[in-house]
Amino acid sequence: MQSRSRCATRSSTSVVITAILLVLVVAAGAYALHLIVSERRRHQLVEVENARLLAEAALREDERSRLSDRIITAEQDERRRLALFLHDGPVQNLAGIALMLDAAVHAIGDGRSEDARGIIGTAVEKHRETIRSLRDLSFNIEPVVLRDQGFVPAVRELANQLGMEHRVQIEVDVEKAERLGEKEQVGLYQIIRELLSQAVRRGPPTRISVVVSERDDGALETVVADDGKGERRKTTLDAIAERASTLNGRFTVEQRADGGTSVHVLLPAYAAGDGSP
Repeated sequence: MQSRSRCATRSSTSVVITAILLVLVVAAGAYALHLIVSERRRHQLVEVENARLLAEAALREDERSRLSDRIITAEQDERRRLALFLHDGPVQNLAGIALMLDAAVHAIGDGRSEDARGIIGTAVEKHRETIRSLRDLSFNIEPVVLRDQGFVPAVRELANQLGMEHRVQIEVDVEKAERLGEKEQVGLYQIIRELLSQAVRRGPPTRISVVVSERDDGALETVVADDGKGERRKTTLDAIAERASTLNGRFTVEQRADGGTSVHVLLPAYAAGDGSP
């Protein structure tokens, strides 16, 4: 009887052990399957993330290429504009001055001193006019005050100069733009200069405002508004829009009910960093 009892006990223990082993084997298999599935999912996620990063890199490279093309186009347009200005302005003036001086020399040789004095006086005035135009060109390309004192004094000086010359009231509120980097400040200054110059030529207006404000998302919006009634030339606006695009900015034009115009230039938040170059 005891022998049978021991056999039954051993048999029961063997069954339990076998069952435990089977459970362990099944659990190990399930865990291994879980590891395999998890590893496959991880690889799939890595592949998806890599594909996303590659797509984003391709988009950035494409945008960089388009931006580079726009910068080159803007630089070419600026060179053409400067070449045209120099040819039609200072170069023509200097050629005229040379002819006047030749005429003065001949007048002196002929004993017509009064005629010579009048010609020289006209030549001197033309020479001073040429100096002023070249000084204005130098100021517009890169004003010393922008480099030495900052964006706000440069825009205010520009507004004062145009305001007195054309008898137009120009209000300026651009302190927020001091946060921009050096290149962005130069680019925005050139945009404001073009918009102000265009505004005084097209009306002329009686009032112009230049305001730079910060939006909730950190972007900086520049609004140049005037009450002029004249026509805006599309080619000029396209050139300004091209300048804005080189700063990764957006450019829009709004025709107001009073006949005036508001031009908006929106620069992204990352352009308004710490103001460092």
